[in-house]
Amino acid sequence: MRLKGKVVIVTGGARGLGKTYAMALCGEGARVVVADVLDLGEAKRALEAKGGEGLALHTDVTDEKAVKEMAQKTIEHFGRIDVLINNAALFANIIKKPFFEIPGDEWDNVIRVNLKGTFLCCKAVYPQMKKQGKGKIINISSGTWFKGSPNFVHYVTSKAGVVGMTRAMAREVGADGISVNAVAPGLTESEALVEKPQDSKEMINATVNSRCFKRVEQPDDLVGTILFLASDESDFMTGQTLVVDGGSVFH
Repeated sequence: MRLKGKVVIVTGGARGLGKTYAMALCGEGARVVVADVLDLGEAKRALEAKGGEGLALHTDVTDEKAVKEMAQKTIEHFGRIDVLINNAALFANIIKKPFFEIPGDEWDNVIRVNLKGTFLCCKAVYPQMKKQGKGKIINISSGTWFKGSPNFVHYVTSKAGVVGMTRAMAREVGADGISVNAVAPGLTESEALVEKPQDSKEMINATVNSRCFKRVEQPDDLVGTILFLASDESDFMTGQTLVVDGGSVFH
């Protein structure tokens, strides 16, 4: 098992891609903490059914006090934090519209969850990772910022910001033995996308046509990259963004 005994926090782990990551990590021997504002009962039961040692924490990533408590409770329960996966984000409920029609409070909300939330979670786990002399931070970006996807400017901006944060933070924490990398998925057929309004079918078709591999991306397509970045196999890699989208964008 590649992650036996390692303690991994997955934000936004109650469902969708976050839950998929949590199950895969558990399958590789990790002790997994799922953190979310949504009901965590199903995710915790799934971890237990898989035979894993897990912890479910109701956490609002935009609340600095709550995020600090998430880190502290993880340390109290498991004694360490080896990996943080910043997966929590707003996406499914965003209605695409021209930038000049986006209300200021909607912009603020997307940036607060997708960018500030990632920043706060990194900040919360840093002291423990520094103490250990090693840690892995995996930030989830998006292929949209490579494309400059229209009518989605707040989301695209937030995910571009995640890459910038990843690069700047990698420079700051490398001396502490902490790696910071990002993953940029393409449009993926997760629960959130299935439940998205009518434009999801059009989005899926356009995205599939832009790929080298002409099919819909599935959550499991991202698992290998997540496990690699969480494992010791990626120990000499930091500040990088891995695009996993079937060949829609190159960089």
